[in-house]
Amino acid sequence: MKNLLIPSGYRPNLDVKQTEKAIKLIKDFFESNLAAELRLSRATAPLFVLRGTGINDDLNGVEKPVSFPIIDMKGQTAEIVQSLAKWKRMMLADYGMQLGYGLYTDMNAVRPSEQLDNLHSIYVDQWDWERVISPKERTIPFLQKIVRKIYEVIKRTEFHLCDRYPFIKPELPDEITFIHSEDLQRKYPNMNPRQREEEVVRQHRAVFIIGIGAPLADGIPHDGRAPDYDDWTTETSNGFRGLNGDIIIWNNVLNCSYELSSMGIRVDREALLKQLEITGTMERKELLFHRRLLNNELPLSIGGGIGQSRLCMYFLRKAHIGEVQVGVWPEEMVEVCRANNIFLL
Repeated sequence: MKNLLIPSGYRPNLDVKQTEKAIKLIKDFFESNLAAELRLSRATAPLFVLRGTGINDDLNGVEKPVSFPIIDMKGQTAEIVQSLAKWKRMMLADYGMQLGYGLYTDMNAVRPSEQLDNLHSIYVDQWDWERVISPKERTIPFLQKIVRKIYEVIKRTEFHLCDRYPFIKPELPDEITFIHSEDLQRKYPNMNPRQREEEVVRQHRAVFIIGIGAPLADGIPHDGRAPDYDDWTTETSNGFRGLNGDIIIWNNVLNCSYELSSMGIRVDREALLKQLEITGTMERKELLFHRRLLNNELPLSIGGGIGQSRLCMYFLRKAHIGEVQVGVWPEEMVEVCRANNIFLL
C-alpha cells in the first residue's frame, strides 16, 4: 500500500498484553508529570458540542466533523469534537483559573477525513491543555520556555521507561532545537514545507518549528492553522510572524519526522480579527466563542495538544499507531501489517 511504511525486519518487543500494560504506564506517568510541570488541573471534556457555537475546531478548514441530530433537543445538531482548542479557553474563564495555572483533559476525537497510514487514524486521542498567561508573556521567549518544560517531561518519561524496559534505549537529544519556519524556508528554498521539516528534524532529532499558519516568503504557509485559536500573525522579530509551532522528533523505527504536539500562544482580540479577515471568515464574529473573546470575557492563554497514541507508539518502538490504539483500517492494510509482524489492535 502506498500510504504504509514497513520497516525492514520489524518485530515488536512487547506482545499485546505487555503493550497494554506499558500504554497505561506511559499515560499515567506523562500525565501526572505534565500537570505538575505546567501547573494544570484535570478537567472532564466533552465528546461533542453543539453546531453553530464556534467551539469545535476547524483544523485546516476542510475537515468535516461527524454530526448527528439530538432528538430531545428539537433536532439541534451536535458535532463530535475535532479538538478542544477553543473549549479549553472558555473553561479557563468559567472555572476561574488564575494566572500561571490551567487545565488539561483527555481529548477523544473522530476525524473521518484523515488519510490512514502508520501515523494517522480516524480516532485521535491527545492530552489537550490550556494555561492562563499575562500580556507580557505573549512572546517567543515565553513560548520557548513552555516548550522546554514539555520536552523535559517527554525526556523524563523516556528515562522512566528505559528503567523498566531494557529494549528502550534513550534516543532523544538533551535539548530541543528551535527554528522559525521563515528561516527554514530560506535555508531550503528548493524544498516544499514537508521536505524542509523532514530535513531539519533528521539533523537535530528534536525540533520546535515556530510560526505555522501565515504565508512565508515564498507565499506558502509551512502548514495550515485555523484562524481562531493559535496566533500566527503577530510580528515578533526580523519581520517574522507567529507565536505558535509544532514539537517534532525523529522516529528511528519509521525513519521519518514525527509530530508529537501542536501548540501555541492563543489569539488576542486584535489577532483574532486580523486572522478572520485574512481567511475570509469574519462571519464567525457572531458565534458564541468568538463573541466571548471579542468581549474580553476570556483570559489570554497558551495551549496545545499532545498525542497520546503518538507518544506511546514512539516510546514502545512500534511501527503503526494501530499497535497502541483500536481503530478501523482497510482490510488490505491489516493483512499487509500482519504479514510483516505488525499486529493492529
